[in-house]
Amino acid sequence: MKATKGMTLLEVMVALAVFAIAAVAITKSIGSQVANLPILEEKTLAQWVADNQMVEARLQEAFPTLGTKEGNVELAGKTWYWRQEVIKTTDEKFRMIRVSVSDSDRYQRIITKVSSYVFNQK
Repeated sequence: MKATKGMTLLEVMVALAVFAIAAVAITKSIGSQVANLPILEEKTLAQWVADNQMVEARLQEAFPTLGTKEGNVELAGKTWYWRQEVIKTTDEKFRMIRVSVSDSDRYQRIITKVSSYVFNQK
């Protein structure tokens, strides 16, 4: 008998089944990534707002006074609401600054928070 070259029908069917399973897995993975894209975009923009507000707070020359400030800023065509809290620490030379960012002025849903400490050099 001559040796045949090529693949049998069974081998072709197994190869197609493996390919189909891999294609379904890749499609599901891409679908979940696309579904999470708006959430990731919102979190990224909120983080930028919080970081910008923290930089502004840390650039102040004066030691921050205790209390809360609120404001809003426009970024990427959307209004973001931020709240800056200056909190007393156990050491009088340090203060904690916490910036929270929300998509509503009622702060029902805080999207991100950033905290930092400042030192009184005087």
